[in-house]
Amino acid sequence: MFHCRFCQSTLSETFADLGMSPLSNSYLASTQLQGMERFYPLHAYVCSSCLLVQLPEFETPEQIFSDYAYFSSYSDSWLRHADDYAQAMIKRWRLTPESLVLEIASNDGYLLQYFKQRGVPVLGVEPAANVATVAMEKGIPTDVAFFGEKKGRQLAASGKLADLIAANNVLAHVPDINDFVSGFKRALKPTGCITVEVPHLFRLMQQNQFDTIYHEHFSYLSLTFVSKLFLSHGLRVFDVEEISTHGGSLRIYGCHQDDGTKTSSKAVGTILELEREQGLLDIGTYRRFAEQVVRTKCDLLEFFVQAHRAGKRVVGYGAPAKGNTLLNYCGIGPEFMPFTVDRSPHKQGLFLPGTHIPIREPEAVLNAKPDYLFILPWNLRQEISEQMAAIRTWGGKFVVPIPKLEIF
Repeated sequence: MFHCRFCQSTLSETFADLGMSPLSNSYLASTQLQGMERFYPLHAYVCSSCLLVQLPEFETPEQIFSDYAYFSSYSDSWLRHADDYAQAMIKRWRLTPESLVLEIASNDGYLLQYFKQRGVPVLGVEPAANVATVAMEKGIPTDVAFFGEKKGRQLAASGKLADLIAANNVLAHVPDINDFVSGFKRALKPTGCITVEVPHLFRLMQQNQFDTIYHEHFSYLSLTFVSKLFLSHGLRVFDVEEISTHGGSLRIYGCHQDDGTKTSSKAVGTILELEREQGLLDIGTYRRFAEQVVRTKCDLLEFFVQAHRAGKRVVGYGAPAKGNTLLNYCGIGPEFMPFTVDRSPHKQGLFLPGTHIPIREPEAVLNAKPDYLFILPWNLRQEISEQMAAIRTWGGKFVVPIPKLEIF
């Protein structure tokens, strides 16, 4: 029996059952290929009481995040997004050299560097020591720790209350979301602001983004749920923006519930109404999602089988977590995709978990001259198709799997 991580109700309703899968960021060295790999159920449930879509916790955050393979600074579009965010927040909240920006899950300093460049003091909290080290080498002050109520109290006791707390693409990664959001309450100045960026559950369902379900993502979030979560901890959602990152995300603005300096925007009501109209308050909507997933698996397998039989060569671009969910669920290994490439030197020379597809440098595509380049981080399709436009010179084509198989 599993229980909801927010309201503790028993979980019995399936959202998507993707079989057994390894941790999506547990890349392998060549010396590990003959050893045992741990596979865990990748079965997402929806709580029939509060409608939180979630995965049960099969592995601890310490095991998943303490030594992490994801470095944010290897995507140009993501860095532009971070720079734009910093500029907008400094202007909106009139941040100065007397302010403090606190980022939760600050990774390699990809975001805080832009506040620092503009003279705003920063502090990162990052659980992965290997990633935090890179940030500190850039001059970004970083505490190596998991964030929660205890850490929030420690920051407050040391006089480090934040004018702005940035928690971008981390709330979904937290198994104890009640403790995590309680930490916001403790670490935020009385008139401070919290911004939380999360992939929007509505977009996941609308665009069939089932590959964003993986063990590091414990929860899949709507504005309806986040509003309820914040209120339960004395916080209030007062604004929201739809943004294009990760296939369609929300930037949610929060403050203390009794902060009278911030009025609620019309955008909050608009998104809440959208979610209601699209059935996110109806358990039947969640039950139907699994049907789309199976159809996509059939289409992808058909593409790879036909390409193989026709003597066409398919290689991958990227080694993202979402790609590992997709490949393991569909059973696609080196026999269909002999290698993939990635810009991050931290992944080059390793192998994808479960499928054991080797990861090479991007130049390997130009040497191999494949017929198809299969873009695993489909949310970066424009950036990648521009970077790899040279495949057109020999007649190569790009392929994306989500929301449906597309060859272009």
